[in-house]
Formats: sequence, structure tokens, C-alpha cells
Amino acid sequence: MSELPFAATTPVSVARVGLKARDAESLAAYYRRVVGLQELSRADGAITLGAGSRPLLVLEPDASAKPDDPRSAGLFHTAFLLPSRADLGRWINHAISDKIAIEGASDHLVSEALYLTDPEGNGIEIYADRNPRDWKWNGDKVAMATERMNVPAVVGEVPAGDAGWQGAPENSIVGHVHLRVGRPEEAEAWWNQEFGFDTVAKYGGQAVFLSSGHYHHHIGANAWQSAGAGRRDPARSGLAWVEMRSDNVAGEITREDPWGTVIKTVPGKA
Repeated sequence: MSELPFAATTPVSVARVGLKARDAESLAAYYRRVVGLQELSRADGAITLGAGSRPLLVLEPDASAKPDDPRSAGLFHTAFLLPSRADLGRWINHAISDKIAIEGASDHLVSEALYLTDPEGNGIEIYADRNPRDWKWNGDKVAMATERMNVPAVVGEVPAGDAGWQGAPENSIVGHVHLRVGRPEEAEAWWNQEFGFDTVAKYGGQAVFLSSGHYHHHIGANAWQSAGAGRRDPARSGLAWVEMRSDNVAGEITREDPWGTVIKTVPGKA
């Protein structure tokens, strides 16, 4: 069995993401087929999906919800972190064979990632980290870029005769969540203050990346489409909440960021 990714071993990490779904059944089927998540439980209409026994995504049905507005505050993407580069290669082969629409494939220096969008407009990243020992730091800032992924090299990590993609492997996690915000500097200040996160990268005034424990980022926040956005409309589908796991709390805590996005915190180890 693979080890738990470094992203989950830091003092604070992402645990689960909640989405408000206009058609929870169809969305659950998509995440099972495309991302390889398994249905773990149902309660009060909500569908919990995950990898192994680890819950990662909760779909909360609301058939009356208005569609998400990509210009508003909310979710840019949920980033599902696979344990190894070979797992990412298996997923790429799965995407090719199942004709899954991919919107991008990038080498970020610290990681290699593919991007897609679910049927209700929620962004998804499927990625694998490079070895943290190989990340380049300049003081407290990490070097990240967006270059073209060497797809054949990633697929080449899959051993000959391998059984191929069998769904999201055990120890897959939500490595990070990237948010749409009105002002990245306001998001930066909030995550610095409320979670003690370090600012590890900035792209001008348009995007900021924050983390715990020297990870490349647990939270991204950008205003690429949402500059000046105010509080999120709770009647829209899309992001319902983000749950963080923390070594530093004794009980559950619920906060709202400056755009009304609900950020839950739960105690305990990953």
C-alpha cells in the first residue's frame, strides 16, 4: 500500500469538500466513473464519496439551487491528490480509454496535474506531487510554474502488465482546494490569521497560495474570473463548505471566510 501523501501529514490539511448539487445522483455517478471515488455512505439525502475508507467529497442535494456563477466567489477546483506518479499515469490511461474531456495537463514543478470540470461546473484537478525533497524554495516561497506536462513520461511510470486504473487508490486525498475570491490579499490575510497558514507563492495581485507545514499549497485563492466579488449567494449550487483537519484544535469549529464560504475544522490526525 502507498504511503499517505505529504500534504496530509502537516499540522493542518484538507479533509473533505462539500458541494451543493442540483442533481446529486448524476454528480455522484460522474465522480465514481471519472475520478474513481467510491460511494461510502448516505445520510439525509447527502452522498459521501471517498477513496478506501476515507471520505473526501460530500454531495448535498438541492434541486432548486440556481447554477453556480463562475464570476462569483466559490470553488475554482477541488484537487484530488493521487499517491504516486504511476497512479496519475493509470488515471491518464483511464481518461483516454473512457474519452474523458480534459481541459489542461500541466507541470507545476512541484506537481503534475490534469484539469476538468464536472457536469455542474465544479472544477477538478487530478494530480500527483513530485518528491518534496525536489521542490525548490527561495526562503519561504516555493517555485511553481505552469508548463506543459510530459504525458508520455507520466504514462511510462505504469509498469508493464499492470492491472491499470482500478479507481482512486487508498491514500488518495484532497490535497488542496483552490477558491474563487474577490480579493486575494484579503483571502491571504484571513488564512494567515485564522489558520496560521504561510504564504508560499503569489501571482501579482491575482492569486495567492497558502499552506501548513511547508507544503506547496493547501489553499489557493484567485480573482482571475471573480475580481471584486462579494459574498457568495447561498442559493447557488457549487461549493457548500471546505473541511480542514487540524492538530491544533480540540473540537469542531465552523468559520466563514470574507465571502461567506463555510470553512469547518475538525481535530485529529489524517
